Amino acid sequence: MKLMLLMVTVSALMLTPQQLSASVLNLGPQELVQAKGSDIQVAGYSVPCLADWNNDGLADLVIGEGGGSTAGKVRIYLNGGTSADPQFADYFYAKSNGADLAVPASGCLGCFPRVVDWNADERKDLLVGLGDGTVKIYLNTGTDENPTFDSGTNVMVNVPGASLNVGARAAPTFVDWNSDGMNDLVVGGLDGKIHIYLNCGCAWPVPAFYYSVPLGDFAQENDQDLVVPWARSSPVVLDLNGDGKKDLLTGNTEGELLLYINVGTDAEPKFSGYLRVESGGVPINLAGTPRSRPFVCDWTGDGYPDVLIGAGDGKVHLYQSKGQVGDIDKDYDVDFVDFAWLSIFWQKTSCGKCAGADLTGDGKVDIADLAELAANWLAGIE
Repeated sequence: MKLMLLMVTVSALMLTPQQLSASVLNLGPQELVQAKGSDIQVAGYSVPCLADWNNDGLADLVIGEGGGSTAGKVRIYLNGGTSADPQFADYFYAKSNGADLAVPASGCLGCFPRVVDWNADERKDLLVGLGDGTVKIYLNTGTDENPTFDSGTNVMVNVPGASLNVGARAAPTFVDWNSDGMNDLVVGGLDGKIHIYLNCGCAWPVPAFYYSVPLGDFAQENDQDLVVPWARSSPVVLDLNGDGKKDLLTGNTEGELLLYINVGTDAEPKFSGYLRVESGGVPINLAGTPRSRPFVCDWTGDGYPDVLIGAGDGKVHLYQSKGQVGDIDKDYDVDFVDFAWLSIFWQKTSCGKCAGADLTGDGKVDIADLAELAANWLAGIE
């Protein structure tokens, strides 16, 4: 198994930029997410993400809205479909102290919401980036199944009284940046930099960033501060190429989607250039609807990464990955690695999806699954 993983890692490092982009995100054509049969259209600029809001096992749609003179609010669309076919109808707004949660907008941002468990009480809270560059945390005063929130407090850094502030257009994500077991804050901003606030654990279980300056440290590209082209960074941090190291995906002012592969370590991410992510072979560029704000999810539960993008048109743009039968490891190719996974589960039954090796979905891994894999061996994706 170790040899197999080593070979996969080495082969990934040998890919050309074009091959690497296709192997990480092979996205199909743009779709627009709908509710009640019509394209979702929020007031101002949209910032989408997915979370199981009401704990029914289905991913729901959470969208920040607002901008300019329109206040920032957080819309919730509950999924009335299935995990494989999300369906949305009416929405409601997240509540703070009994009223709609609302924040002042600034320029092209009403609010940038992310659902987190901030204080480790097993209830979902709301982390909200604001147009003025600050970030607020709204703690859940209700239940995990029916969230409602307090009036919110500014996230503080350095010393009490210093608010985290990236200057303008704060786009936060809550992730363990340095792999020390504690979630940190990674925040995009109008300046195009990726601001890093490491959690010192000083007030566990509540995150504390006492050792950071208000602007934070910065992600590095070729030993310099990484600056996203055209500015207005909005980072998503996760391992996209399966090498065990977190990568960086971000939007920008021009409505593009840029991928930075981690060439450092998982504990010390570093980057060297970017790739423009494509949809149907063409780089994503939301013409006329700038300010792309992405979120990576598994829209239909097929194991492939899909991308939601919010933008200046107030709509939610969806790009689904194009998968292939037999691609057990979800690297967009059917090859010896998939055969190895199928071999691990050969003749097994009652193992759920058997890590994807049950290609026919009949509850067992047998000759029928081998036939499916063989039919698609190294066929590639159209």
